[in-house]
Amino acid sequence: MVSHKRTFLLPLIIFPVALRASDSVAAFGLRWQVPVSADWKVEEVDGFPTLSLLVPKPSMQPRKPTQFALADTPDYLTVMIEAEVKKELKALRNRKNSLILVYAYRDAEHFNYAHLSDDTGSASPQHNGIFHVYGGDRVRISSTEGPATLTEEKWYKVRLIYDGRYGKVEVFVDGKTSPSLRAVDMSLSAGKVGLGSFFDTGQFRKVKIHGGGGAGHAAGKPAL
Repeated sequence: MVSHKRTFLLPLIIFPVALRASDSVAAFGLRWQVPVSADWKVEEVDGFPTLSLLVPKPSMQPRKPTQFALADTPDYLTVMIEAEVKKELKALRNRKNSLILVYAYRDAEHFNYAHLSDDTGSASPQHNGIFHVYGGDRVRISSTEGPATLTEEKWYKVRLIYDGRYGKVEVFVDGKTSPSLRAVDMSLSAGKVGLGSFFDTGQFRKVKIHGGGGAGHAAGKPAL
């Protein structure tokens, strides 16, 4: 087994007033590093503690996501993220919407992410798939085959499983996956995980992070 397995099954810390401007927010028992804390809100929605992304901010050059909250945890070699997610309401800006789960994050120029969208990869290759950032524009590393994921304005159950020993990732949305949501990348190995969007707003709740291993740890079975 991979040593030093850690599991977070944690309550959300609720603040009665707006967060002060800083580079982090507190949610799900963790600190989350963010570009601007005022872009995020920790609140109760439908009776559940929720982390809401309020402000969409796309990056221009290079083209890669920047608007995500990065969990302050060790760099995990094997990790599973579980969450319920809800995309931005279409009525707000009348556009296709998406959310992302970041994994294997080493720094702002080196990470991977799963893009979940109400579009398909075959219709738009920049949507609904697994993507790689390595010092430049994001590059798709999964097939474009598979259905759209966030097609309704509801809460979806999402699970991302990553094994850095083999570079393998697989994402399930309401228990279903597809070639669009599976990929292999051996270049990054251990890293941190995050939640956000490429150019939309959205909400996250019931977030759990299960992780193990990391740089310098002996290889073994995934700690999942």
